[in-house]
Amino acid sequence: MERLKISEQDIVNALCLYIANKKQVEPQEVEIELMYDDDYGFSAESYVHGRKQVLITANIIEALRLWLDTQFGIDPFGAGLELKLDDDEGIIAYARINR
Repeated sequence: MERLKISEQDIVNALCLYIANKKQVEPQEVEIELMYDDDYGFSAESYVHGRKQVLITANIIEALRLWLDTQFGIDPFGAGLELKLDDDEGIIAYARINR
């Protein structure tokens, strides 16, 4: 089992692709802000053409699964995903992958 570290920028990129796919816009038209709250956990806000959408942890995981599938050809449902808050790197994720 391999462990893949996913940077904060890659999480943002994954969310841009995810929202662009859902809203049928180009990924460049999507703005993402990642957030962490001690009470609510991980979330994000997406902005497309001035409209805001709040994304919960499940949406972030779904976006990362889509990203792993489309960008790396990794089985998205065979990968275990875990979000972490790192003091130095911000919000990162780890994927456990069977290769």
